[in-house]
Amino acid sequence: MRTILQVALDLLNEHRALAIAKDSVKGGADWLEAGTPLIKSEGMEVVRKLKELFPDKILVADMKTMDTGAFETEMAAKAGADVVCILAAADDITIVDALKSARKYGAKIMVDLIGVKDKVKRAKDLEKLGVDYLCMHVGIDEQMVGKKPVEILTSVVKNTNIPLAVAGGINSETAADVVKAGASIVIVGGAITKAKDVTKATKLIKTAVTEKKSVKTDLFKKYDKTELREAFSLVSTPNVSDAMHKQGAMKDIKPVKLGFHMVGRALTVRTIDGDWAKPIEAIDKAEKGEVIVVDVNGGKTAIWGELATWSAKQKELAGVVIDGAIRDLDDLVKINFPVYSRHVSPNAGEPKGLGEIGAEITCGNQTVKTGDWIIGDDSGVVVVPQEIAQEIANRALDVKEHENRIREEIKSGGSLGTVVKVKKWEKKIG
Repeated sequence: MRTILQVALDLLNEHRALAIAKDSVKGGADWLEAGTPLIKSEGMEVVRKLKELFPDKILVADMKTMDTGAFETEMAAKAGADVVCILAAADDITIVDALKSARKYGAKIMVDLIGVKDKVKRAKDLEKLGVDYLCMHVGIDEQMVGKKPVEILTSVVKNTNIPLAVAGGINSETAADVVKAGASIVIVGGAITKAKDVTKATKLIKTAVTEKKSVKTDLFKKYDKTELREAFSLVSTPNVSDAMHKQGAMKDIKPVKLGFHMVGRALTVRTIDGDWAKPIEAIDKAEKGEVIVVDVNGGKTAIWGELATWSAKQKELAGVVIDGAIRDLDDLVKINFPVYSRHVSPNAGEPKGLGEIGAEITCGNQTVKTGDWIIGDDSGVVVVPQEIAQEIANRALDVKEHENRIREEIKSGGSLGTVVKVKKWEKKIG
């Protein structure tokens, strides 16, 4: 079979899904998928509407069925689905029953290998059961920590003869790779549904699929652990805070000067009120691109000023964050260097040398360890624990990309309230 481009509509609201579907069809989408979040949100009615609007397109209902295979397959098929997705983790009886129902109602069954440990063995078993398609699927949460579908795709292709669909963070740069590895169906979600111009994005990916050529993109990518500085440089502190479920923001820590985007790993310092010895020593210990983060234990006497800032700038540090006081404000705003603090005071203390460098500290009510990622901009500062930095960087980019799409829908005549249906999704109380 020729390589198919399937667009996954993993959205919350029907009106947005239908509009994006329309634009993706203009761009050359072959199959349309009512994604699991969309089906859970809007029910079978959205499947019916998609079939009514696009009767000539193969419609996939990603039911992710785990039980009641026949019942849920019948439900989707009667609503207009041509292909119904079942989970490979389901019992064989569920899958066989779903196949019987699919044959009865003229649909086909795609089985999703997400979450299965031994994908090759399970794929062989599913082929024997008679399923129509297999889906090699790296879920969104798995993508955030760097997993990629192409890594095991080749093994499954070599061991089965069923058409194989592939999903999981595919964009115009990676689509050609999965086709070359043997994918018959390329499933693309965010790289199309989050695009400012859905039609253009679909055309771009369709070209990559049909010509098997990588097309460079700056968006819809997943970054590995060696690329985190670049990833965090692309997002705002609100993006990062949203990605961390409103965690990580330093309280009452403000920029001395607006207009910076600070990104770097932390070198921590603990000192006491007015003692500027350890913060200054940290400048010499810090590596290029690091952020000095200082806990002054509630002190309001300045421990940082113009000369320290010049020293940090000459060392090519990324910035400094002080839960305490700075001084020389008039000079600091003239220096092109990111400085964030809680207080400003003309008074400086004495270099007594108390405290330590590199220990776990508290800054802006947030725990900070040396090596954690620090991101600062005009909205403030957030800290990202190094253990989850890759995931948070990718989730923050996902937040930004979703906002980019919503912004375009607002510009097209909507409002934030109408685009996201805010009233519909208010939590019901009582």
